Amino acid sequence: MIPLLMFAALFALVFAGIPVAFSMMIVAVAFGYAVFGDMLFLQLYGPLLHTASNFVLAAIPLFIFMGAVLERSGIAKRLFHALQIWLGGLPGGLALSTIAMCAIFAAASGVVGAVEIVVGLMAIPAMRAAGYRNDLIAGTICAGGSLGTVIPPSVIVVVYASIAQLSIGQLFAASILPGVLMVAFFVGYVLLRSLRRPDDAPVLPTEGRALPTGQKLKITVTALVPPLLLIAMVLGSLLAGAASATEAAAVGAAGTLVLTCMFRELSFSMLRAALGVTLRITAMIMLIVAGGTMFTSIFAVTGGGGLVRDTVEMIGYGNAGLIAFLLLVVFFAGFVLDWVSIVLIFVPIFAPLVRSAGIDPVWFAMLVLVVIQTSYLTPPMAPSIFYLRSIAPKDMTYGHMYRGVLPFVAAQGLVLAALLAVPELATWLPSILVGL
Repeated sequence: MIPLLMFAALFALVFAGIPVAFSMMIVAVAFGYAVFGDMLFLQLYGPLLHTASNFVLAAIPLFIFMGAVLERSGIAKRLFHALQIWLGGLPGGLALSTIAMCAIFAAASGVVGAVEIVVGLMAIPAMRAAGYRNDLIAGTICAGGSLGTVIPPSVIVVVYASIAQLSIGQLFAASILPGVLMVAFFVGYVLLRSLRRPDDAPVLPTEGRALPTGQKLKITVTALVPPLLLIAMVLGSLLAGAASATEAAAVGAAGTLVLTCMFRELSFSMLRAALGVTLRITAMIMLIVAGGTMFTSIFAVTGGGGLVRDTVEMIGYGNAGLIAFLLLVVFFAGFVLDWVSIVLIFVPIFAPLVRSAGIDPVWFAMLVLVVIQTSYLTPPMAPSIFYLRSIAPKDMTYGHMYRGVLPFVAAQGLVLAALLAVPELATWLPSILVGL
């Protein structure tokens, strides 16, 4: 009963308003002391030492720093303007520009919250001025921001790989096609809705985008080259085997500073603000990593793994039943826990079960990441809603936001179904680029 009581106590503390990291630490220490007494701290020492000395996790602050610098540079404004010039004349052109920009920035930084806030601050005024409906605005920005979960380089992938002892290069390669498919489904929904209900997403007038082709190309090259260079430096060096994840992240962070200098956007105040954001987010993630390590170590030694195995055997249906059960656990956990907590709590429990069942761990990782992405949009936790609420106008209500994200959650479900039906969507590119 101890593993079940641990989860009950964890959710009770989370609902009471105690931060997740401290909730996991409190539960781990309380139940661990009840079982091991004074030997508890020896029990916790090994897992904490292993996590603290994990070199892969050093990539996290570097990716966060990239996102923080991009957030404060002028690259975002140039890119959004260039996308409007080319896509503004299409049905739902501004929404399409928003999704495209989120995808590019997700591929350049890998930080979910930063992408949504940067894009939202520019897209909300533009779409409202064009007459877009509030629910479409909210859904587009929230869904676009969630793309940082699956589009590499993703901080979530770094944490997942380090916990599941998988190759980060393989997971980055595996997430490319699901990420592209996710963007395609988002774009498809926006186009379908804009064609069926033109008043929801009016086409932009030609003024402001009726420029000579040469000027359009100049604006596009100036806006697109910097983020594409960052993507090539980070992913290219990693997938080519020229750099580890941490080294590739360092190359990206240095490249971000160089590009910011080239555009004359680098200043002491901007750098100080970016470093402050990096420090706060990294401290938050690593505190949750420490709490999750403590929680899962006590959960495992008190029979948690056996509890999960027995539940799966009771359900039956072989590997299909195992996958369905584990994904449902992740989905419902996403209602109340953030992605770091989900990965830290459940991946150490799930990984041995998946390997012993002969399931491809890279494919399963992509399934879990897509389900985690849905938790970014589903209430009551729904981090994307809270990010948007901090920058949205007062007349954009929670009702607009929740209604707006539902079609995009359905699109995420379609991506999950595609991965279940065609595992090669996750396994083909790693076999070609990295070697599976």
